[in-house]
Amino acid sequence: MCSRDGGTAVLPLDPDADIGRRAWVACPNCDDRRGCATCEQGRTCSTHWRYLLSCTGSLLHLQCPSCTHVWTHETHFGATRSA
Repeated sequence: MCSRDGGTAVLPLDPDADIGRRAWVACPNCDDRRGCATCEQGRTCSTHWRYLLSCTGSLLHLQCPSCTHVWTHETHFGATRSA
């Protein structure tokens, strides 16, 4: 497993990660957008975006390019999942 800071193991980028599919959602792991004026204004920042790996209904499957954390984000918007 890779290590970027000499101590914390990080995952490699997902093979489905494509810079052409992005989302602007805060990373729950590294919060790298903190202090960014563009992000704080709710605008689409050219630095603090996430890879949109896939989506299922209102769930986004994301990966942070800064720390490579992978997570699912519920948007509560549009299509819903069936139970």
